[in-house]
Amino acid sequence: MYLSVFHSLHYVSQFKYLDHIIEHTFCDDSNVNMELRNLFARVNVLIRRFSYCSTQVKLRLFKSYCLCYYDIALWQNYHVSVGNKLTSAYVKCVKLFFGIPKYGSVSAMLMQLNLPSFNTVLHNARVAFHSRLTLSGCAVMNAIRLVGCVI
Repeated sequence: MYLSVFHSLHYVSQFKYLDHIIEHTFCDDSNVNMELRNLFARVNVLIRRFSYCSTQVKLRLFKSYCLCYYDIALWQNYHVSVGNKLTSAYVKCVKLFFGIPKYGSVSAMLMQLNLPSFNTVLHNARVAFHSRLTLSGCAVMNAIRLVGCVI
């Protein structure tokens, strides 16, 4: 807590701004955990409402509702264990939604359904974000890039 003559400012360990949790450690674990919960919630809704649909319909629904992660391209500082939880949750959700056996091959499943792995989703989001920043022509971004900061 910071005290001045007129005001006292209280420090918080984290706060939410535009649905992005900013922690005092600048760690993204809270955001990853929030997306983990959202992924399970979305897949449970899809399973409950669309379990009897064809595989093509399920693919369209899964790609529309479960491959859209908010601010995933901004995740830079998170623990490996949290990232592994999200990766395994992604695989588990695919298996649950498409009715694939628990011990079935993950790579064969993703190839058969023509779905990207979670690492591919993360990589594509980062590349797309970086290319949008590069092509934006924003003076502030160009100045940051000239200084040599990693964006």
